Amino acid sequence: MKIFFQLRKMSSVLPFFLEGEVVKGFGRGSKELGCPTANYPLEVVKSLPKGLEPGVYYGWAQVDTGPVYEMVANIGWCPFYQNKEMSVETHIMHNFQGDFYGSNLKIALIGYLRGEKNFNCLDALIEQIREDIKNSEQNLKQPSAQSLRNHSFFNKSM
Repeated sequence: MKIFFQLRKMSSVLPFFLEGEVVKGFGRGSKELGCPTANYPLEVVKSLPKGLEPGVYYGWAQVDTGPVYEMVANIGWCPFYQNKEMSVETHIMHNFQGDFYGSNLKIALIGYLRGEKNFNCLDALIEQIREDIKNSEQNLKQPSAQSLRNHSFFNKSM
């Protein structure tokens, strides 16, 4: 029942478009989790709508004026790490040659996968991240998701 309510609530907020500069995060995405992330500054995170539930989302991402790639993002406090501030950590499903700190990142949150949860160990968290990536890839193959890949948001200049 709670999941159904969250999904219905999310459908009134999604798709949601977010844009801002990529800043350094905690440095654990690549090193500890094998899943590099691009992070927004706190002022961008604070611009999120009130109805947006913390959790894992899927959608599309674009760095500067480059191609639009699949992405999965965690929005919240990352209970395993006990963050003190809310964050938006975006994993773009593409192998970049280097980091892109200072670049402009646009993301379109188009679907909600699950709420945030804590894990007993790092391996369990890593396994869940892999599952979230697989689920995102599947959801992004849907025609309704594909249509948002070409949204005008990604074509406007910075």
